Amino acid sequence: MPKTRLILFSDLDGTLLDHDSYDWSPAKPALARLEAGGIPVILNSSKTAAELRAIRGKLGNTAPFIVENGAAVVIPANYFGPGQEQMQSFGASRADVLALLAQCRAEGFQFRSFTDMSPAELAGHASLSEAEAELAKDRAGTEPLLWLGDENSQAKFRQKLEEHNCRLVQGGRFLHAMGSFDKADGVRFLLGKYKEHYPLENVIAVALGDSPNDQHMLEAADIAVIVRGAQSDSVSLPSQSRAIRSIKTGPAGWNECVLNLLIEYGY
Repeated sequence: MPKTRLILFSDLDGTLLDHDSYDWSPAKPALARLEAGGIPVILNSSKTAAELRAIRGKLGNTAPFIVENGAAVVIPANYFGPGQEQMQSFGASRADVLALLAQCRAEGFQFRSFTDMSPAELAGHASLSEAEAELAKDRAGTEPLLWLGDENSQAKFRQKLEEHNCRLVQGGRFLHAMGSFDKADGVRFLLGKYKEHYPLENVIAVALGDSPNDQHMLEAADIAVIVRGAQSDSVSLPSQSRAIRSIKTGPAGWNECVLNLLIEYGY
C-alpha cells in the first residue's frame, strides 16, 4: 500500500493568522507537529510575494507559496531538485488590471485602490505598519480596493470586469480586481509538482480557508477545512471533497482541525 503524504494549503488572514491581530501563536502546536512530520504548509493568500517572504521568515516556513489569490506560485531554490527560485504566473498582469480600473473610474465607478493609497492610509485600513503596507503595495497580478459606490453600481462594475476577462473577488478586508485565475490554480499546479516528485506515494491535499475567495482552493483539495470566522458561513461545503468546519475561530480553529487530521493519519 503506498505511503500517504499530506500537503497543506492554507489561507492566512482569519485562518492561520488572527483577523485583527495577525497573531498565529494558537496554531503553534499544529505547526510543530507538521514540521516534525515533514508536511509542507503552502501559504495561499491575497498577500504579495514580499509580504509572504516576511511571514514565512517568522514562521520558519520553507515551502513553496502562492501569492495574490493565485496570481503566481513561487518555488524556492533547490526545493524539488537543484535549481534557482522559480515563479509561475497565471492570468492578467497588474498593469492590465490597473489599465482596466482606470477605464472604469473614467466611466464613473467609485472606489479607492491600493495604488491610490499612501502607505500610511493603507496601514490604517489594514491594521498594518507603514513598512508592512509598503510590502502590500508591491503587487504583481491583482489590485485590492475599497468600494465607495452602492450595491447596484458594484454589480455593474463586476460585470464590466468580467467583460474584459477579469474578476472581482471578496477578500477578508478588500475587494480584489484580478485576472481570470484563483487560488485553485496554484494548488493544482503545485499538486502536479508534488505528485511528480513522489510518484509512489498517495498525495493528499488539505486546504484551509475562511472566506469566499477560498472556495475554489477548498474545492481543489481532497480535504477542505473551513475555519470559523466572520465570512465562513458564506463558504459552501465542497461536494467533491471531504469537508470539515472548525468549532474555534482563526488560528485556534486551524490548530484544532490540523491536529485532528494529523492524529487520523498517524502523524
